[in-house]
Amino acid sequence: MVENYLRATGFYHVSRIGVIRGFHLMLAALVERWRPETHTFVLLIGEVTVTLEDVAHIFGLLPIDGEPVSGWTDSSSEFVQSQGIVIFGREPSVSGSTLFTDKSTAYAHAKYLPLLRDFERIHTYSWGSACLAHLYRALCRASRYDTKEMDGLLNLLYVWAWERMLCLAPVPRQTGARNCNHSLAIPHN
Repeated sequence: MVENYLRATGFYHVSRIGVIRGFHLMLAALVERWRPETHTFVLLIGEVTVTLEDVAHIFGLLPIDGEPVSGWTDSSSEFVQSQGIVIFGREPSVSGSTLFTDKSTAYAHAKYLPLLRDFERIHTYSWGSACLAHLYRALCRASRYDTKEMDGLLNLLYVWAWERMLCLAPVPRQTGARNCNHSLAIPHN
């Protein structure tokens, strides 16, 4: 039953990804090469970035066009409880989210709860665009010299890096694909 709801909203594929952990060195290397001025990673071979097309490819049927995703930023416990009661009919018990996570990577930000209020409208929002904007903001914050951790869509970043730079993938997808210079332009077929 829950699967049908996830499919109807476009979140089913995202819910199947799970949480990816243990690739801190790759994350640190990518953040070190992130340039907030251009929203690109500056590599020896040139500049590359995560695009909306990448989000659509990686997150499946998550909508990439539609109404903008925006919200009020009150994350007090009273706000979360009241929104949870309005939306779910009870106080929320949020866990295991891969979208719009905070630094604990376990909680969805409360500002998105009002967008879930009307189930019939959830699929009309451009969640993919919001994911990309959230990732860019998280990378910009993480690239500051005084920042020690990163929140945001780490799964999106990891999968993007593994698909675009095959030499970084934990399981090689092609024999001999260890040279990052030749693996940045992979078609989305």
